[in-house]
Amino acid sequence: MSVEINVTGEVVTAYLKGEIDHHSAKEIRDNIDNAIELNMPTLLVLDFKDVGFMDSSGIGLVMGRYRNLVKSGAELHITGAPPQIYKILKLAGIEKLARLEER
Repeated sequence: MSVEINVTGEVVTAYLKGEIDHHSAKEIRDNIDNAIELNMPTLLVLDFKDVGFMDSSGIGLVMGRYRNLVKSGAELHITGAPPQIYKILKLAGIEKLARLEER
């Protein structure tokens, strides 16, 4: 699993690739949190287009970033979620916290 961070103005976009599980989630969280801390965005976009698998660690990843963003009034958008990942996120109620878009 890897994450590529792109900053454009007040928008931080994290392009997630591979699998999100217990082993990869910490590094992803740290990279995204560092980008949030450095750039203070008004919007964080998590792009799941290239994620092939996600377990409950992915839900924790999303919810933790949401909690960090709420403190500053920033928004969270999730884009490109493949159908299986979209279903997991929807079942977890993530659409109540973030804009959720399926691939």
